[in-house]
Amino acid sequence: MSDLHSQLVLASSSPRRSELLQQMRVTFEVLPVDIDESRLEDESPRTYVERLALEKARAGWERSDKSRPVLGSDTVVVIEDDILGKPTDRAQGIEMLNRLSGNTHQVLTAVALVDAEKSGIRLSESQVSFIPLTEQEIERYWQTGEPVDKAGAYAIQGLAAAFIQHIEGSFSGVMGLPIYETMELLKSYGVDVTMNWHSTS
Repeated sequence: MSDLHSQLVLASSSPRRSELLQQMRVTFEVLPVDIDESRLEDESPRTYVERLALEKARAGWERSDKSRPVLGSDTVVVIEDDILGKPTDRAQGIEMLNRLSGNTHQVLTAVALVDAEKSGIRLSESQVSFIPLTEQEIERYWQTGEPVDKAGAYAIQGLAAAFIQHIEGSFSGVMGLPIYETMELLKSYGVDVTMNWHSTS
């Protein structure tokens, strides 16, 4: 969406984040940004994901017309304090899925909002437990193409839902934009998300 009269700017090209904002009935303009996502030395996963969300929001603010708040978000999959980003190739994707198989991992999603006066951050933390996967299941899943551009090499809203035995936390946060935390952040900036809640029938 690219409405100049929208409530905010989304500094992301992620279709999942756009979908979740649409689910909230927030009006927004998409303004993708490109930042250095390298992890700093000794940086904790929590600090890392919060920093990237804020840097994305700030980069979007600099590119925007500065008439609306800018939203940035970042998601990481963490297992044994290792961050699993998007797999660079099949071998790395298979390795990630093998690590997740039969284990519980953490998903951290930070959301940041920036305007002319302030910046704010909220963090969603979720625990996700995978069933044990066979080599065949992992290979077949990789061949679907779904894991290629996903943190941790899986999409909870897709075929990988069949692998998830238990989730404790935010489903939307694991998808890439925690609805509760995003709503709270928008409210703190005076963005009334309920103004668009009207009947569609």
